[in-house]
Amino acid sequence: MLRTHTCNALNTKNIHQKVTLCGWVQYIRNKGNIIWVDLRDHYGITQLVAEIAKSSPEVITQIQQLQREDVIQITGIVIERSAKNKAICTGDIEVKVTAITMLNQSKILPFPIHDKQEISEAIRMQYRYLDLRRKTLQDNLILKHHVIQQVNQFLSEHHFLNLETPHLIKSTPEGARDFLVPARQFKEHFYALPQSPQILKQLFMVAGFDRYYQIAKCFRDEDLRADRQPEFTQIDCEMAFVEQEDVLNLFEKLIQKIFKKIKNIDLPSFPRISYAQAIKMYGTDKPDLRWGMPFIAIKDRLPEHEFLPWQNQAHIAGIVVDDKENFYSRKKIDQIKKAIEVISPEIAHRLVYIKYAKSRTIKSSVDKFFTTEQLQLLLNNMQAKPSSLVCILSGSYNATQQALATLRQVIIQNKILQKQHPEKKFSPAWITDFPLFSWDNTLKKYTAMHHPFTAPQLHQKDWDKLDHQPERVMAQAYDLVINGVEIGGGSLRIHQSMLQKKIFNILGFTPEDMKTQFGFFLDALQYGTPPHGGIAIGLDRLCAIIIEKNTIRDFIPFPKNHQGKDVMMEAPSII
Repeated sequence: MLRTHTCNALNTKNIHQKVTLCGWVQYIRNKGNIIWVDLRDHYGITQLVAEIAKSSPEVITQIQQLQREDVIQITGIVIERSAKNKAICTGDIEVKVTAITMLNQSKILPFPIHDKQEISEAIRMQYRYLDLRRKTLQDNLILKHHVIQQVNQFLSEHHFLNLETPHLIKSTPEGARDFLVPARQFKEHFYALPQSPQILKQLFMVAGFDRYYQIAKCFRDEDLRADRQPEFTQIDCEMAFVEQEDVLNLFEKLIQKIFKKIKNIDLPSFPRISYAQAIKMYGTDKPDLRWGMPFIAIKDRLPEHEFLPWQNQAHIAGIVVDDKENFYSRKKIDQIKKAIEVISPEIAHRLVYIKYAKSRTIKSSVDKFFTTEQLQLLLNNMQAKPSSLVCILSGSYNATQQALATLRQVIIQNKILQKQHPEKKFSPAWITDFPLFSWDNTLKKYTAMHHPFTAPQLHQKDWDKLDHQPERVMAQAYDLVINGVEIGGGSLRIHQSMLQKKIFNILGFTPEDMKTQFGFFLDALQYGTPPHGGIAIGLDRLCAIIIEKNTIRDFIPFPKNHQGKDVMMEAPSII
């Protein structure tokens, strides 16, 4: 080894010892008669010292020529530090340098690595290898490593086998576009990179493996956002002979273990919220439950009024916003109104607000249409407490719910900007009972709400219901949502070939399509396939949620930018 210790290993027990360290020069402080250098490696920082009067001229010359990020090897004696630094584990000592070897010099850096200042993402991505020297990113990847350790341990203890699936597979429709790879030996033929190992992990169940998992790479050619990348990692799992609650209970325990081991947080049992309830109460199937503010329908609980904008509206509903800081001025409410106008100018125009002060005084945008007693009754019906703001919208059901969802999200963002604390730091929930199909108005056909291998909530004797009103059939599907972010999802799978063909038929596949695209899979289902189900959890998204970050890019060592480019390697490129 080129070193006797790492840069976090020395303490007062090592005083008077001769040691050799290697690392990067982080800071240099030259006070004329004495020079200090902070030496950094992956593990920590050790302060080096050289006194002009007491060190050899060769050492002083070498240390004076050092620049930030030079890689050096030093030998020296551990001494006690006079001005101790409790912020680092080596803060009680320093190393008096007796010899320096330059291992590699550094050019002038394109950006400072350790100064706390904003750096443009374009520059960071271009020099990603330097960006990865920063403690924040290294800590992110270390956290991801520890999460994977917990996953491996937990799933092994529960009899899951870590099985590999190929990266060169057949292109099958799964929602996003495939990345294609030319097959040199077969003219005009292509492999596809897997969007997920979905069919392959189901085939493991056909093969008789009881429980499968994989830390799987997935590839999707889709538009990018903060929580999307062309390639990402998921915790991919499948189980035979299970019902829905078996899957939910087991993976709830996995998430609880991860949060306990990584954050020392005890998560309570996750509530189960049906898709219909989530849409009704929050206008989304990915509700952020930390902030409360469910939608309250009041059309049937209105006091008598002559307020024309509410006449003959199909849906009238609102939310109650905690406003102890008296943040929501008329100007701020007008800003919220503009955000709703993007969804529906007509609905935004009908925004009604009521400010219920701590003193119990009431001021609203509809004072001239309602008495104070009527407004108080309305506040009571919405269970509003003093120091709150009530916002009410009206219109068609779907448009109003969508506008309320936007309103709620804008208010949540305002609260975050105000550094207000939510009711809970982490609020996981299972969203269940999704529709099996959704109707695509553009394509004029049914599409699978999750994927076409999801089992319906039907006994075999009721399969004929799929022929009449497929949009009313519910799926045995579930999503895991934490703080308004979908972390994972899964379902019980179709395990009978006949039912799978029926689903494909509803989705518009011809018999020829089925044979060409899924013939091998439909064949496999005919050889004694057990009931099975599973889940896939986005590893990068989970890590981002754990330390409350908005982007998954900081948990992927070499990510693509918002255009899907690797600006460091200049990929994609012409071959």
